[in-house]
This record gives sequence, structure tokens and C-alpha cells, in this order.
Amino acid sequence: MERATCLTRDDIESIVSCRMADPFALLGMHPLSGGDQGRLEIRVFRPEAREARVIREDGSILPMKMVHPDGLFVWRSTGACEPFGYRIGFLDGGAERVEHDPYCFLPQLGELDLHLFSEGSHLRLYEVLGARCWKAGDVEGVLFSVWAPNARQVSIIGDFDGWDRRRHPMRSRGGSGVWELFIPGVGLGALYKFSIETRDGAVIEKADPMALRSEFRPRTASVVESLDGFEWSDGEWMERRSLADPLSNPVSIYEVHAASWARPDDGRAYLSWRELAARLVPHVRGLGFTHIELLPVMEHPFDGSWGYQTLGYFAPTSRHGSPADFAFFVNECHGAGIGVILDWTPAHFPGDPHGLVRFDGTALYEHEDPRLGRHPDWNTLIFNYGRNEVRGFLRASALFWLDRYHIDGLRVDAVASMLYLDYSRREGEWLPNAYGGRENLDAVAFLRDLNEKAHGMHRGILMIAEESTAWPAVSRPVWLGGLGFTLKWNMGWMHDTLRFVSKDPVHRKFHLNDLTFSLLYAYSENFVLPLSHDEVVHGKSSLLGKMPGDDWQKFANLRLLLAYQWAHPGKKLLFMGSEIGQWSEWNHDGTLDWGLLEHHLHKGLPLLVGDLNALLRSRPSMHELDHAPEGFRWIDFRDSYQTVISFVRYDSSGEETVCVFNFTPVPRHGYRLGVPRCEYYGELLNTDAVEYGGSGIGNMGGVQAEGQQWHGLPASVVLSLPPLAAVFLGRRP
Repeated sequence: MERATCLTRDDIESIVSCRMADPFALLGMHPLSGGDQGRLEIRVFRPEAREARVIREDGSILPMKMVHPDGLFVWRSTGACEPFGYRIGFLDGGAERVEHDPYCFLPQLGELDLHLFSEGSHLRLYEVLGARCWKAGDVEGVLFSVWAPNARQVSIIGDFDGWDRRRHPMRSRGGSGVWELFIPGVGLGALYKFSIETRDGAVIEKADPMALRSEFRPRTASVVESLDGFEWSDGEWMERRSLADPLSNPVSIYEVHAASWARPDDGRAYLSWRELAARLVPHVRGLGFTHIELLPVMEHPFDGSWGYQTLGYFAPTSRHGSPADFAFFVNECHGAGIGVILDWTPAHFPGDPHGLVRFDGTALYEHEDPRLGRHPDWNTLIFNYGRNEVRGFLRASALFWLDRYHIDGLRVDAVASMLYLDYSRREGEWLPNAYGGRENLDAVAFLRDLNEKAHGMHRGILMIAEESTAWPAVSRPVWLGGLGFTLKWNMGWMHDTLRFVSKDPVHRKFHLNDLTFSLLYAYSENFVLPLSHDEVVHGKSSLLGKMPGDDWQKFANLRLLLAYQWAHPGKKLLFMGSEIGQWSEWNHDGTLDWGLLEHHLHKGLPLLVGDLNALLRSRPSMHELDHAPEGFRWIDFRDSYQTVISFVRYDSSGEETVCVFNFTPVPRHGYRLGVPRCEYYGELLNTDAVEYGGSGIGNMGGVQAEGQQWHGLPASVVLSLPPLAAVFLGRRP
């Protein structure tokens, strides 16, 4: 009696137990050799099927024989037969399901893609790896691929195969370490993971590192998604951005944690991106900010990490809806003239078992040695920047958001922890570099390459470093020896300024250097002045809560602080809630206290922020030379007795704005101040204005300068300085 198949017992056992070294060597259509030369066998494995048959392109039916009770079926030609196209019909007790055989397709990933991935130079990796809607010939489906070089075997599991790892074992692409499988008929919305057999025989399940969408926590599967269907309407915005110089343009950033900015009224946990577009975008536009910066929107399992423990480096969090919803939000921002900056976290990742940690049973994305691979502060894993594929993965993530979501900038989190091998480590807990130093040379090379590629491919974007040390030239071009960032957070300005304004005014005269010191290094980098989320949490109090004095003085001090921030050289960043005078610390599980705006003092703050932003936008002297010393001149920084400082901001044409700050609750009448010209100076903004909640002390709209030299300037004005207030002056006819 003729055998039903030429598969050996070991072959059959390897199929039904999913222990195949190469599934394509056993499954699918195979010409036979030896005494069966010229004949064909087709083999399929479908555990739940009771019957199977081959359906040829001409419609003829070829019954298959079950050769193993777990669902291995074989059709064997009775004579010589040429290969032909076919589908498989399966019966499992219900209607017949007809499908293309995944194991009849040639490899889909190109050799060039794999080569570029292996050398870490693939610039559009997000179009290749992961789960991508694909067409093989005229057959549609999904191409799944994953990097797991040390795996013994990898399978795709999903809601389309009963999460059975035996159903879809993948093909190894050799030395690249990539596994792939094209599965016909799978479509958008399918849930999936990778089931990985490690070298020691353990089986682990991992979410897709390149997934475009993830399930809503606590579920952890990846979701097949495509971004091709969204229709963007921001072409004019993107064109303007590409022609702009962000360093000389006004930049004021409203920092937002999307989940806690506001909550739905119907009991849901989160507003959708479309709801945020309808509520957040008008709020930010009304305040006059140029950009929204979102705390990480990349998928993350733990709410309490605020997004900074990222696992889905290519997936906007499902908390607020679909990827198309997020694209809609960005598109609406651009339509309102607002740029979008995302916080991005390439410094570390969490150890959730479905994530990147020991992805194929080995330290793949991280280091094996905890002295290099584990972050002691956050108990997270540190990326191995010396590995080509890891650098390529991270760079692809950054470029992905800039490319596919039209993002206008990335704020790179925790850069200092990337740059130093001994960051937050004691002696003996870290390993030096090849030269015996503490610098992470691989991370430095990665950041330089990232910034060169990002700026080269997306003109006009902002690459912003949160770097808290004195590492030189963070925001200088790579060709000048810098790291290549556009901007750097000025953490020193933030700490010094908050320390100063939190003091009782009676003591401020002794600490005026806290304000003036920042001008000694203000032009060493291209700075952003941040009053960020980190300063209003973990017992630090809100900005309003930091201010000394009674309620009126607290609000006056906060208005004064904001005016000083907007006047100081550098771009501006303010965390949500500070513009309404939030009393309580930020709570990521809560929402902003919007009801505060019913009160006069709170209502005045957003009016002030809006006017500060209007002034920033309308007067080039307030922004054009933010990063050039010729854009600034002290008038007086020595008046510690009265605790008044003053300076001039210039634009490239020489036009000026005079900025004066009284840090005491004592009005200063008859205060003589040097000014550059003997002309009329209008009062552009006064933080003590009644509409802001102030006492209304001012200068009747402006003052005429006299020809009396003062403070080394050719003219002077005599002012009434309001208590705890800032006054901005500019020439008017």
C-alpha cells in the first residue's frame, strides 16, 4: 500500500509539536525526489479541522488525507505533476473555510532591507518590520516579522489562529536574526503576539516591538493597524515649518499630560483624541502658545509612569483611541497654528514580561551585565546603544513619529542618564568605557546620528534635550562637535529661579544672584526655560503653592514669575494648570481644577499668559535673538536693596523691549531707569493690571524719556513700579 506522505515520523512529530527548524521545508507544496521524482505533496496543519482539501486555480478539488489526528493533512499526486496555484478548504464541523496557504509564498522581506537593518542604517524600518498590511502578488494579508536572533523557533499567535503557536511557525531569515511569515486573509484589527521558544526550550510570549497599535491595558496583545487611510490637510503648515528657523521664531510650549488635563463627564476614564482636539486645542490657541508638548503618548502599561516607561515605541496609547484619532488630533493642532512636540524615552524601558526585556530569552535590547543594563533609580532596563539593531530600532521610532504623524519635535527624556555610564551609580557599580572614562560613547554616537538624520529628513523640527548636567555643546551641530539637538532644557535657570521666588520678599535682596547667574551661561546652549510637570509633583507643591505671602501676594508673585520667564532669553515651557493657578499638586489620576476659573484671581492668570504670548509673538525683540548675546543688555542687576532688576531685549534691527521687575510688595514710585533712546515708551504689559488681579498701579499707558543719562544709557524714564510686578516698555510714536 502506498504511503500517504514521505514525511518521516520525526518530521510529523516536529510539525505537530512545533519544533521545526524550518517550517517551509516541511509545510506547503513540495516536489518529491528519489523514486517519487516528479510527484508533488501539499502538507497543511490545522488542529481544529476534521477534513481538508486542495482547491486548484481551475476549481478542481483534491481531497487531502489526515496523517496525524492533531490535524496534519497531506495531498500527494499519483503521478508526475507540475507545481500549481492552490487554496485550502477546511471543514471543522461548520461551513467550509477556504484560505491561501501561508507556506506556499516566497520570502517577502528584501535582502537590502535585512542588510540595512543588520548594520543599523535602515531609515524606514517601521515600513518593514512588525505587522504590516501586505500584498504578495494579488493575495492580501499581513506580513509579520520580528527580530529574535537567539530564538530556537518563533511563531505568530493571535485571535485568527486560536492563539495556538503550532499554527503559524515563522521562517528564519538567517544571519539577520529576523523571522517572518506572510499570512493571507488576516486584516486590520487582528490581535497578535510572537510566541518565542528560547535556546533553553522555554516558550515566552511577547508583544510586537514595532506594533502600530496595542490593546488597552491590562491586556497586552498587539493590534494589526495601518496608517495609510488617514487624509492629512496640514500641507500648508508643513511647508511653512520646513522654511522656518525655530531658533529665531517665537516658541512657547504648553506641556500636557493628556489623561489628566480633563476627564469625561460621563464616567469614562479618558477623553478621546478627538474630544481633546475639540477642547484642548481651542484652550491652547486662546492662550497663544505656539506648541503643545505631550508627556509620552507611546503605549505604556503603568499609568503611574506618566508614559515615561514606554513599551510601544511605535504605538500611540490606546487610552485615548485609535492611531487615526491621534493623527486627527495632530492635524487639528496644525490647522489651529499649533505645533506638536512629543516626549520620547530612548534612555530606558520597563521590565514587563510581554515587553522588550530578554526578548528572545537573552539580553537583546538591554545589556546582560546589570552594571550597564539596569537603571538603579527606576528599576528599568538601559538600551544597548552599541548594538546596530537597537540603534536602528530607536532611531526608526523617532523618525516614525516625525514622518507618519507629522510631529513637529521630540523632547528626549533623561539624556543625562544616557550620556554617563556612572549615572546614579556608586563606585564599583558601573563599567568604564574603552578609554577608562565615564562617558557612554555608544550613546553619544547614537544621539549625534539621530539628530543629524532627524534634522536632515524633517526640516524645521525641534529636537529638545532634557539634559541636567554641564555636558558641553548639547545644542550645537554635530559638525562642531556637539550632540546636534536644537534646544536644551535650562534646568539651572529653573532651580535658581524657583528657589528665589519661593523666598519671602524680605529675604530676596540677599539672593539676587539666583536670578542674575543664569545670564552668565544663557548663550552657552540654545535653551528652553522649563516650568514643567516635575516641579509640581512629589511634594514640591504647585507653582502657586510655592509662592510666599497671602493669597493676593501669591498670585502677584506667580504673575511676576511668568513675566520673568517670558522676558528672559530662551524659549518657554509651562505645565498645564499653572495658567489657571492650580493650588494642588498635579495628580496624574485626577484632573485640573477648572472650577477655579470662576474666581477673579484665577481668571486673571490665563489673561496674562495670553498677553505674554501675544507680546512674544508680536515683538521680535522678545524672541528673535533668544540665543545670541547681542539680543540682551542689562540695565541694572545691582539694585538688591530695592530688589529690582531690569534689562533690555533687542531684535536684529535694534528695536528694543525694556523689562523691569519689582520683586518686593512695596510700590516704587519715582524709580529712574536708563533706556536706550530719548523717546516715548509705551507700557506694553503690566502684571499688576486690574484685569489680571493686580492693584492697578502703573504709568498711565507710558512715559516720555528724558535726556538724562542713567545706568550707562543715554536716556532715562521715571516709573511707578507696582508691587510684585513686571512692567514691559516699548517705543511708541
